[in-house]
Parts: sequence; structure tokens; C-alpha cells
Amino acid sequence: MRVVMMIEGQEGVTWPQWVALAQAAESARLDGLFRSDHYTMIHGFEGGALDAWTTLAALAPLTRTLRLGTLVSPVTFRHPSLIAHIVASVDHISGGRIELGLGTGWYELEHLRNGFPFPPMGERTRLLAEQVEIVVRSWREQGFDHAGPAYTLKDQHALPKPVQSPNPPLILGGRAGPKSVALAARYANEYNAFSATPEDAGRARAALDAACQAAGRDPKTLVQSTMIAPVLGESEADAAARAHRLLAQLGPQTPVRGMVERAQAEGLAGPPAKVAERLRAFEAEGISRVFVQNFDFGDPGAVALIGELARELA
Repeated sequence: MRVVMMIEGQEGVTWPQWVALAQAAESARLDGLFRSDHYTMIHGFEGGALDAWTTLAALAPLTRTLRLGTLVSPVTFRHPSLIAHIVASVDHISGGRIELGLGTGWYELEHLRNGFPFPPMGERTRLLAEQVEIVVRSWREQGFDHAGPAYTLKDQHALPKPVQSPNPPLILGGRAGPKSVALAARYANEYNAFSATPEDAGRARAALDAACQAAGRDPKTLVQSTMIAPVLGESEADAAARAHRLLAQLGPQTPVRGMVERAQAEGLAGPPAKVAERLRAFEAEGISRVFVQNFDFGDPGAVALIGELARELA
């Protein structure tokens, strides 16, 4: 199972912290460093958000092996031609190490604050399907027309093409509902499924396999991943102390508090070897890549612990 470090970039992560996180992740030989694509704080950390794609473009020449990407970029933020060109550009800057997670967007508050349109969920789902088609065709085709409900493109020649062929990996995700798995089977390289339990992961894998078969695609070519928020430490006591230090920075209503409590209840708190044992049950149900959220932005030791987890799962 491959391990990616996931950072909630809207929580005041500074540029020096980004550099240190990327260097530590590469030293730990993690599969990648991904970040959220938000402009407004969610979890209660102060300091705001550096732009996701500007950050990734800046980190690309500072790293050599680390894969970089978003989980996920909302379709409400950017025109599909723009995101296609941005990702292709960062793919060149990184030498072919970029990935794009694309989603409907969900955080209404940041749309209101920033003036982004926030149509109903059904319309955002339709926007996602249309954007995915345009992005993938922009990467792969030499010239095409598109006439859809939201976007019209005439004789589009998006150049330069990405370094990765036929395109940078595209990640979609959700709860493995019929629409999202059908879209993933048609276009995506990876599906990031919400999986609270191994049984959830198994049900998602079955839905993805069925969607691939309906689309005439080998299910083995569609990677399944999930995201977790473990509480890692060198020992049980160290994990508890790290959780205490983290929560002391935040108010009582922060979502992180609930995430820490769930990790402790679900066996995802403690030394990396213990957490790895829990994750092997997810691997048995089809998960081959796990995104590990790290809220301890300022402690390189937290990244080293994720590296230990990766070695346990290798």
C-alpha cells in the first residue's frame, strides 16, 4: 500500500512550512504530498491559505521524486480549460509528477466569502462531468470542439501537452454512488472512496469493478484509495501527547477534535506498526493507496512517523 501525506493547506500553513514538509516527505520516501484546494479555514487554525496550484508549482523544482497533487480542486473555482492548462504546466515544471483530484466542491462558506458561484449539488455534479471530459480531452487530443450545458469550446488545441502520457493521473471520489463511479470508470485513474471501515472499502471496490465492466474497462486499471486521519506516535503515550498538543491549539468545536476521537476509537492511534495492522484490513478490500492527513505542520517528526507507517505497509 502506497502512502501519501495530505495537508489541509487552508489552515495557515506557511511557505517555510510547505518547504519543510516537502523535504521531509521526500526524505521519508512517501509516495506523494497532496493538499486540499480551499481558500477559507475549516478546522480552526489561523493564518489563511496559500493558493493550492501556486504552492504545488513552487514545490515542484524543490523536489525530485515526490508526487504532487490536490485532493480535490472544486469545479466551482476554475474554468476547465484553465485547470487543464495549469496542471499541464505544473506537470512540465515537475518533470511528470503531478496529479489532479477534481470534485464538485462542498464548502458553501468559502464560496460566499470569495464570490464563487455555488449552484445546487445536482448542477455541480453535472459541472464535474462536463469539466472532466474537457480536461481529459484537452490533455489527450490535438484539436476538438465541445458544446455542453456550461461550456463551449471551438477547435481547442491545448498546448503544450502534459509530460505524462496519455495524461496526468486524474482522481475522482466520493461514496461510490452510481454517477461518480460511472464517471470514474470512464475517465479517472483513481477513485478516492470514503471508507470508514474495511467493509465500506469492499463495497466501493465492488461498485467500481461493476462500473468498469459496464464501460468495457479492466477494473485493475482503476486504483482505489482512501483518506485517514491517524494519531501517530512513537508509543501510545507519545500519540496521546501529540493529540493533546494539537487540540490545545483549537477550540472545542473544531472538526479535528472529532477526527482525533474517531482515530482513537477505530484503532488508528498509536505507533505506526499498530496503525499499519489496522490498515491491512483496508488493503485486503482493495485499497492500494492511503492519504494520511497531517495537522502537525510544524513538526518534522510527524512526517517521519508517516514514513515509518509507509515502510510498515510496503
